Amino acid sequence: MSANPAQPLVPRSLVLEHPPLEPAAAAAHARAVLSHYCDPSDLHADMEAGCDGFLVLDARSREAYAHGHIPGAINFPHREMTAESVQRLPKGRLIVTYCDGVGCNASTKAALKLAGFGFKVKELMGGLDWWIRDGYAPESIQAGKGPACGC
Repeated sequence: MSANPAQPLVPRSLVLEHPPLEPAAAAAHARAVLSHYCDPSDLHADMEAGCDGFLVLDARSREAYAHGHIPGAINFPHREMTAESVQRLPKGRLIVTYCDGVGCNASTKAALKLAGFGFKVKELMGGLDWWIRDGYAPESIQAGKGPACGC
């Protein structure tokens, strides 16, 4: 703010408190984020187009999966992932992990474990919650029951 009473007071900018990255660094950061995450719209579009370069993996409990999941997703709870159990997954395909949404970290735990076992991974932004908010219907094994947290 200006100390001179003749000068109008200019508020300090909270946005500019930390300077932005230089364009090359900003592009590298955005590229890294997009290399690790996908959104429900892109996932749905690829699934509708029949793209098969990835496997969608629900990292929540079996109970949560039964209540509602992304159509075509396999259920593999992150707590059950071991060097032996992940052998059933295809090593050459990208695995897109998801869970309930921003309040759940099962997809991150699954992505960490799978990457540690040598798999290529991405996480679905917002999980099942954002899938539904974007207007895409979940599939349910137990009809008539609402979602259950299975992180």
